[in-house]
Amino acid sequence: MADTSDTRTPAQIEADIRRRRQVLAETLDEIGVRVHPKTIVGDAKAKVVANLDHTVGRAYVQVNRVVSEVKAQFTDEDGQPRLERVVPVALVVVGLLALGTRRRKD
Repeated sequence: MADTSDTRTPAQIEADIRRRRQVLAETLDEIGVRVHPKTIVGDAKAKVVANLDHTVGRAYVQVNRVVSEVKAQFTDEDGQPRLERVVPVALVVVGLLALGTRRRKD
């Protein structure tokens, strides 16, 4: 048989009960906060914002990479414009703009 004798004094037992009640009360308070609707909504909002931030960050990186690649097509290693590429593109843009304004007048 197991030894069921307790060598603690009544004062020690009462102090232990008080400590356990305090821990239990704190645990119940924490559970109450976690299941409160405002907490649940706040956690859901935080997750959405975090996912949105992540998505926007990834999109920014993608756009930045594309812009860098396009810029590299029109500038040399020193950052100077490559006229052999810039001039034809500029002429095409000017031509398209001229056609667009001409069609509006008609």
